[in-house]
Amino acid sequence: MRNRSFNAFLFFLMFSGSLLAGGFQINEHGSKAMAMGGAFTALANDPSSLYFNNAAITRLGGLQFMVGSTLIAPSASFRGISPAVTETEMESQLFTPIHLYATYQVTKDLFVGVGLNNPFGLGTKWDENWVGRFISVEADLKTFSFNPTVAYRVLDNLSVGVGLQYNIASVVLTRKIGFTQTATEATLDLSGDDNGAIGYTAGLLYEPFDNLSLGFQYRSQVDYEFKGTAKTTGHPAALDSRVPKGDITAVFGSPMQYTIGLAYMPMAGLTVTADYQAIGWSSYDYLKVDFSDATLTDISSPRLYQDTYILRFGAEYMWMPELALRAGFLIDNNPVEDTHVDPSLPDSDRLGFSAGFGYKLTSNMTLDFSYLYLRFAERTITTSQVSAVTNGMVPFNGTYNSTAGLYALSFSYNL
Repeated sequence: MRNRSFNAFLFFLMFSGSLLAGGFQINEHGSKAMAMGGAFTALANDPSSLYFNNAAITRLGGLQFMVGSTLIAPSASFRGISPAVTETEMESQLFTPIHLYATYQVTKDLFVGVGLNNPFGLGTKWDENWVGRFISVEADLKTFSFNPTVAYRVLDNLSVGVGLQYNIASVVLTRKIGFTQTATEATLDLSGDDNGAIGYTAGLLYEPFDNLSLGFQYRSQVDYEFKGTAKTTGHPAALDSRVPKGDITAVFGSPMQYTIGLAYMPMAGLTVTADYQAIGWSSYDYLKVDFSDATLTDISSPRLYQDTYILRFGAEYMWMPELALRAGFLIDNNPVEDTHVDPSLPDSDRLGFSAGFGYKLTSNMTLDFSYLYLRFAERTITTSQVSAVTNGMVPFNGTYNSTAGLYALSFSYNL
């Protein structure tokens, strides 16, 4: 019995790596950009350029600030385990990632800036008695990224930028463990954090013509080392003898990504944009877990994620000098194969439809608002390698359906 419970514990740790996959990556770090489907790399003409293309802060004169938040309301359901068709709804939650930016023009050609946002986050929460409770009951991830940046205008139409990413992250995971011999259950909780993961960014902005600009942004891989503790509650007679617990370390590298963008003004007042965002998820091939208890065997679990990409399209029309209308569309591909999909991250390919506006409140203050609707493709799993039980193997086959509504609000101010 000890070995079976131990294996269930390891599976739980292995699944924790899913939290940093595509479904928990946040790309919405400015209301204007979100309204345009995130196709902002070559336009990037507000302080959120610190995230979307740090070379483009050379477009921002003087001292400029932006503050805002995105409200994210995801929903998901699972129908199964096949051949059953019972449907379970994920519990409702609201997430509020922030974005804070400031830029300053030091000289005619030298610019600096600093940003704070949440590049990964969100979570899932299911009823503690649902059919998938031995896989996941709750998963919650929070990351904060602090980004100092410097940009230089090399030529009148060419700018480059580089930045540092200093990241902190925390994760909480909960699931149930079943004990076959006693027909009882326990609750397993894992929490961990990393307070110093480092990465870097680099950007380029080129404007060959007055009505055309090209942008490029690179974000490096960030290596996280989560240090945490596993705790088990319930079924007291079994805990000390059958379920490992104590301090652990889990290593994870978030993927590098790069974005190529284009912005074109076909007529006065109208700008159209397009981005191709590539995400190198194939670098996430193994999740490694080390135990501080020398009597326990460290593990290295294959994840085998695939490289993915996102296509983004946007448009902005200046309806009046103080009012801009915006819309966008995106196609986002997920990195997780069917065999590894589980309810801690019910991810699938998705389409996004966005709209919003920008309104100039005063000569130096602007309000931007946007809405994004994400429709995830219905995903039916028939070849799951995720087990619905603690002991043995019952494939967690079934159908996932998910949507999300996102609302973003940003205030910009310049001196």
